[in-house]
Amino acid sequence: MSHAPLPPAQYYATLPKHIAGAGVIIHDDLGRILLVKPSYRNDSWEVPGGGLDPGEDPWQTAQREVKEELGIDLLPGRLLLVDWVPEQSDGRPPLANFLFDGGTLTQEQAERRLHLDPSELTQWQLATPAQWDDLLAPHMTRRLHACAHALATGTTTYLHHGSDPTRPNS
Repeated sequence: MSHAPLPPAQYYATLPKHIAGAGVIIHDDLGRILLVKPSYRNDSWEVPGGGLDPGEDPWQTAQREVKEELGIDLLPGRLLLVDWVPEQSDGRPPLANFLFDGGTLTQEQAERRLHLDPSELTQWQLATPAQWDDLLAPHMTRRLHACAHALATGTTTYLHHGSDPTRPNS
């Protein structure tokens, strides 16, 4: 016995819900990556970025978020990484996070050009790989190491919550 297909709107309503975010990896020639301290959390730092608004694609989101958070106009470069984050225990649905090359910025340029939105961010710093463990959640540390590798090798990386799914225990 076959059933008549559902109208598109009804069919789409049955599909799982996911969210998406995008950000940029702004770095310097010393291997440091720009991290920002969100005003709404005290436990860790992030990279500039945020959630997609309705009708936006990840590249547009990365560009908008940098303007909103840092006060700079930046055209994101190539895609460095996609990290799939599963549903979280706090109820957050699965997340696809896209990170783009945000280009280079020296300490002096950052001090002159960055103007943080105080409603979103309280601090910024160019952090070394050695600092990432102390400043970031473990999955974010793994994500940044993968981004640094992608920058150095000209590759794009796919992760599952900060880990390479083809290399268990990575």
